[in-house]
Amino acid sequence: MTRFRLLFAFAALSLAGAHATQAQTKKTTTTKKTTTTKKATPVKKVAAKPATTTKTTVKTTTPVVPALPALTADDANSALREALNTSLAKAVAEASAPDGFNANADIRLVTPPEAVLVSTTLQKMRLGALVSNFEVALNHAAEAAAAQAKPIFANAIQGLTFTDALSLLTTRDSDAATLYLHEKTEPQLLAAFTPIMQASLEQAGANKLYAEMVARYNKIPLVTKLDPSLTTYATQQTVNGLFALMAAEEARIRLNPAARTSELLSRTFGRSK
Repeated sequence: MTRFRLLFAFAALSLAGAHATQAQTKKTTTTKKTTTTKKATPVKKVAAKPATTTKTTVKTTTPVVPALPALTADDANSALREALNTSLAKAVAEASAPDGFNANADIRLVTPPEAVLVSTTLQKMRLGALVSNFEVALNHAAEAAAAQAKPIFANAIQGLTFTDALSLLTTRDSDAATLYLHEKTEPQLLAAFTPIMQASLEQAGANKLYAEMVARYNKIPLVTKLDPSLTTYATQQTVNGLFALMAAEEARIRLNPAARTSELLSRTFGRSK
């Protein structure tokens, strides 16, 4: 009996140990898990949208330019005469000023072409001072004559008939009106200006100096004798100088609004070419 109890107790202990071992194994299996590293899924980059610039449109308003009245032939005639008279006044003032001819290389009078040999010959003879004094006196005579030129030129302008005033007014040629006056009135201007020039040459001493130059030259053996007349040459060159100054002033009127000193000049010469 005792033996039987011992065997039963031993069997019970063995069974309890087996259950305990099984429970421990199951717990270990459950607790121990294989750790698997999960590969991260790459994130797809999305390109950023460019910033949208809001374009602001500024609406400009074109200024309304009032239409100019049609230019008439009478307007053109009046404007051309006024431009010529304005140019004449400026030309006379400039030319008749002290050294107005003498100091202006563009219009300065020099020894007449037929007397160039006289001039060079006298300079070789150490008489250059005589030639220089003559040219200064010649230009002073031109300045004195120019001071009296305004009424002569103004009369020619007043009597001028423009065959195509509109064309002369709107041309791109900066000296069209002055050139027209020159072509149409030169013979009358020269005839009217000659007595004035003659008196100026005498007063300035240019005639006397020129006569002395020619006399000295004519004494040289075998040279061609020269007539000492100076009036025709001096008159022509002085008139040419006045026209050159007028042309320059006309160009200013055409190109520079500030030179248009009247409403008529502004209205007519200010039109688009």
